[in-house]
Amino acid sequence: MDNLIWFIVIGILAGFLAGRLIKGKGFGLLMNLIIGVGGAILGGWLFGAIGLSFGGGFIDSLITAFLGAIILLYIINLIKK
Repeated sequence: MDNLIWFIVIGILAGFLAGRLIKGKGFGLLMNLIIGVGGAILGGWLFGAIGLSFGGGFIDSLITAFLGAIILLYIINLIKK
């Protein structure tokens, strides 16, 4: 249960930070969570595929989710155009 709570917290933070960087503001709690969790999954898969790891702590997981969320938002922006 604790892992799920941390996954949600990291997802919200990563989505918020990526939204601030890409859009200039956050997307709201639910969208930040969706973007952050999607970014965490994408980042974990992508960085694992290329053999890159930031470690396993809170900050390391946040970095992976944040970078994955930025990539996810970039892909979404390409599709929207």
